[in-house]
This record gives sequence, structure tokens and C-alpha cells, in this order.
Amino acid sequence: MGLWTKKSIAVLQAEAAGESTEHTLRRALGALNLTTLGIGAIIGAGIFVLTGTAAAKFAGPAIVLSFIVSGFGCLFAGLCYAEFASMIPIAGSAYTYGYATLGEFVAWIIGWDLILEYLFGASTVAVGWSGYFTAFMQQLGITMPTTFTSSPYYYTDVAEFDPVTKALLHPAGFSHTGAIVNLPAIVLIALMSTLLVIGIKESARFNNFIVILKLTIVLLVIGFGFMYVNQANWHPFIPPNAGEYGHYGWSGIVRGAAVVFFAYIGFDAVSTAAQEAKNPQRDMPIGILGSLAICTVLYILMSLVMTGLAHYTDLDVPHPVFVAIEKAGPALAWLGGIINIGAIAGLASVVLVMLMAQPRIFYSMARDGLLPPVFGKVHPRFKTPYITTILTGIVAAVVAGLFPIGLLGELVSIGTLLAFVIVCGGIIMLRYKSPNLARPFRTPLVPLVPILGILICGYMMTSLPWATWERLIVWMVIGLGIYFFYSRSHSKLARAEGSA
Repeated sequence: MGLWTKKSIAVLQAEAAGESTEHTLRRALGALNLTTLGIGAIIGAGIFVLTGTAAAKFAGPAIVLSFIVSGFGCLFAGLCYAEFASMIPIAGSAYTYGYATLGEFVAWIIGWDLILEYLFGASTVAVGWSGYFTAFMQQLGITMPTTFTSSPYYYTDVAEFDPVTKALLHPAGFSHTGAIVNLPAIVLIALMSTLLVIGIKESARFNNFIVILKLTIVLLVIGFGFMYVNQANWHPFIPPNAGEYGHYGWSGIVRGAAVVFFAYIGFDAVSTAAQEAKNPQRDMPIGILGSLAICTVLYILMSLVMTGLAHYTDLDVPHPVFVAIEKAGPALAWLGGIINIGAIAGLASVVLVMLMAQPRIFYSMARDGLLPPVFGKVHPRFKTPYITTILTGIVAAVVAGLFPIGLLGELVSIGTLLAFVIVCGGIIMLRYKSPNLARPFRTPLVPLVPILGILICGYMMTSLPWATWERLIVWMVIGLGIYFFYSRSHSKLARAEGSA
């Protein structure tokens, strides 16, 4: 049973073609659904939450450049994803692609890594949603106690001091906030998980409606916000480095890019729905690249407006768009309530897509024998992986209820970047080992494009703090323990090769 056992493309394509009524997911998504799924995941935390944090702490107004750096990394990775998704239209995303090109051991690492991306991603966005929801209720005259609307813990990788009094605000590491649990975040995850159990088509319809709503609101903020920009807020455009790596200057731009990279993981989530696409060979590349292109342009424009309306140091809050609009004064006051409504709905759709993606990774891993069979069970009526959807929802709710958004965002970013690096490497390997395979979509300029994807994503990984790397290493050690104690001996492919 070799660690490098690969699952042949032919076997994967045969699985994708299988239409067992009991164990196959329902093919119900077209190109438009896939594109809106991508937009639903991409436009959310990046615009409504993490842009403010990354601008305030790392890049200043140059957060615009951070989005461009991240966008290029995603473009190169997205082109590689599009080729794989059109060739292997099966649930599993990067996990499945790794199994086909780099072997079972690497596939397990990717699958375990993707839990960081999707499960913790859903938790991160739910925390941001809670901030906007609380602000919206405040506007309605309902004050919700912070004891039950915020994380009981605050985390920072460096000690934070008051800029005026120089008093210590937060020591490095974890500190207690006095809160008990973030209850709104938990309730949101419970509702989205319930919708996902009911069905993919129903979930897609809900997402399509929300995408239209939040695109409208984003365009309103960009259009009217540019009219009230104070250009003085853009100076200095790249704040001078504060004396340590990642705090302003060019290193801050790269650090900011690694943090806001979290905002782009929606197109990756599209690839997990390949087995539910009606015509995956044509529609998957459209969904992946279309959603990425639309959202990159909107991100750049939105970050310009936000840092133009408010000084970047004022944006380190859970609801930075609302704060930016407030800085414009009474002229844009009418937008405040609309933004909160859009963020509440928009972030909910991001949580929906993240919670949709993770169970489908579990589903594929269980079908390969790397996880217990219960993880691959499909509901006989709804045709959804209901057990893993419920399990994912429970864990995500606990994480969202207890941990702060900054810590979760960096964990998700490093997990996503690692998955992208491996997918780009897989394209190079497959081109050289199997050049004659039918490829409905071909990544252009191979090996240049995947190499650039590896370099940019790898560079952004190096900009994340060592504490984030430590957590990734601990997470991977846990995953390797599960692989060697359970998955390796239960692998269907390895057992089939051993009996042969």
C-alpha cells in the first residue's frame, strides 16, 4: 500500500459519470448557478470584514495593491483549477486533483488542509456577520449584550498599545474579553446548515437572490462613495514600515495580501460542486474564472472607496464598510442601513457556500475509504451529504462562538494558499506525465502560469506570522496521525492494489 498510490483519471471520470440513485449527488447547477456560487463566497468577508482589518494593521491605503497581488495569485491558481475541474468533474476539489496527480498521501494532506479552508472559513465569516447583525439591531434601537455577541477571546501576534497614552491594550497572544459566547454567529451557522441539508437546488436559489442583493449594494457604495472620497486619506498611500515585518511598507502589502487572500476562496468552493454541475466540462471553468474576474474588480474599487472615506486606522472593526460610510457624514447616512442589510445577507451566503464545500470534501474522502463510511452517506430524499453537513455545522458553530476573527482569518488563508500551491504543482506534473489526456479546458502557458501561481502563493504564505505556521504544523501532525492510524489501512484504492 504505497503512500504515492494514484487514482487514475479514467477511474475518476467513470465515478463522475456514475448516476447511482442512492449514492450520487444531484446534478442541478448550470454555469450561472456556479458563477453566482463563486460570487456568493467571494464577495463577503473580503469586502465587508477583512479589508478594514488588513488596511488598519498591515497595508494602509495600499490594501488596493494587496488585493491586486492576491488577485494574480488567484488568477494563476484559478486557471489550474479550471483545467482540473473540467477533466475531473467530481466532488472533492483539490483533494481529488491531488489524488490523481501526486498520490494518496498528498491527497490526504490537501483534504485535511481544506478543512482549515472551509470549516474555519465558515466560522470566520460568521463572526464578521455577527458584528454587522449587532450593529443593525443597534440601529433599530435593540441593544444586544456584548457578553453574547462577541468572542470571549482576543488574539494578536504582537502586543498592542494605545497610540496616545501608550498604555497596553492587549498583550501578545490570547487575552480574555469578558464575553461568554458569540451567539448570533452560532445561530447563523445552524440556519445555513439546515438549508444545505434540505437540498443543493434550494441552497443555490437562496444564494442567487442574495448575490443580486449584495452586488447591488456594493455597486451603490462604490458609485456614491467615490463622490465623497477625501483624497488626503490616501496619503501616504504606502505608510512607512513601523519597524517590524508586515506592519506597513512593502512587507505590509504582502502580509495584507495573505490576509485578504481569504476573500478569494469562493472560486475554490465552486470546484467542490463539480459533481452537481449539469455540464461540468463547459460550466466549471466559466464559474471559476467568471466569479474570480468579477469580484477582483469590485474588490479593488471597494477598497479604494473605503480607505478614501475613512482613515485606514479607523477601519479595524468588525463592520468597516459601515464605519467608512459614517465618516462621509449625513450625505451618505441613507446608505448605512442598506449596507448592514447587504452585509447581513451577503455574509450569510458566504457561510452557506463554505458549509456546502466542506461536506463534499468529506464525501469524496469517505468514498475513497480515507474516512469512515458514515461521512459518505447521502440523504435518500434530499440527495445531500447530510451527516457531514450536520457535523460540519456543529464544529463551525463552536469555533465561531469562541474565537476571534483575526486568528481564524489567518488560519484559513494559510490553508487555502497551501492547497493552491499543490494544485498548481499538480498541473505541471500531469502535463508531463499524461500529455495526451483530453482536456476540455487547458491552462495556458504551462509551466509558466502554474509556476507563477506557486511563487506568488508561496510568497504570501511566508508573510504570515510564525504563530500561524505553528498552528498549521500542529493541525497537519494531527491529520497525519489519523492517516497512518486509520486512513492508510482503509484506503479502497490501496487495498485493491494490494489484493491485485
